[in-house]
Amino acid sequence: MLEILLDNKDGNVWDLSEIVTDVTWTTTRVGRPASVDFTLIDSGIYQDRAFAINNGDIVRFRMGDVNAFYGYVFSIKTNQDAEISIKAYDQVRYLLNKDTYVIKNVTTGDVIRKIAADFNLKVGRIDDTGYRIPSMVEDGQTLLDDIEKANTLTMSATGRFFVFFDDFGELSLRDVTSFQAGFYIGDGSLMTGYDYGRDIDQDTYNKIKLYRDNKDTKKREVYIAQDSAYIARWGLLQLYESVDEEKNAAQINEMLTQLMQLKNREQKSLKIDAIGDIRVRAGMYVPIIIESLGINQPMMVDEVTHRFDGADHTMSLTLKVI
Repeated sequence: MLEILLDNKDGNVWDLSEIVTDVTWTTTRVGRPASVDFTLIDSGIYQDRAFAINNGDIVRFRMGDVNAFYGYVFSIKTNQDAEISIKAYDQVRYLLNKDTYVIKNVTTGDVIRKIAADFNLKVGRIDDTGYRIPSMVEDGQTLLDDIEKANTLTMSATGRFFVFFDDFGELSLRDVTSFQAGFYIGDGSLMTGYDYGRDIDQDTYNKIKLYRDNKDTKKREVYIAQDSAYIARWGLLQLYESVDEEKNAAQINEMLTQLMQLKNREQKSLKIDAIGDIRVRAGMYVPIIIESLGINQPMMVDEVTHRFDGADHTMSLTLKVI
């Protein structure tokens, strides 16, 4: 049973579950807050003079016993038919603010907690990454960019993936190995269609060049790893990045190894249309079984949009092979 509640922050909580249409809930693994969109249809609730909906009101969205979304109204539109279209975002929307941070010897969790304290945001479960970032100097970047950079630096150094998201009103960082669906999608399970692709266009590199400016010698030190076989096959695809000056040669070479493992391969994408399951959200691992493609493995959900039309619940997933 779909439940959508509206909290006016003035003591009134309205149950909109029976009077909403065109409900969609979208989560994205990186770069954007989760959102809920819905339309209010003409109903007796409008006759209650206490009812109002304003930007900043709280929207809570549940289905059955699953807490799906806790966020805030950011857009209200009305048309000639007196329909009200609402868009709400979760806390991650406030991380699109910009500021300057200079921080040292921190984990990704430390970065999240520092930013949350500065901007009065709530924090929930933060998994330990086991890695401290030597330093970060971020001037005028979005807060979300800062957190995602910390996450990327951790991934490059450790080879471990963590997903950052708002978990029903609390900022959370989860190790993806423990953030998995307890069911599969594919042949005989939920899937109604798919679109599969392989590319070397977006995030594939067969030569990694890392450089560090040595303040003592005043020289630039360059570290290189490459795969000649794949260069011959695909042409030269080079990733060129700076590394923290405090890293030693062994640490930089370890970064090269990790980056080659992650980047020196075809990037595979899979889009699936399926019967909806409210437990599926971006960032989690979902086992995928599609015999015709030879796929039988967990994949990470990059984005998922849930759509609700009366009793019908469908979802569209974009997945990535990790």
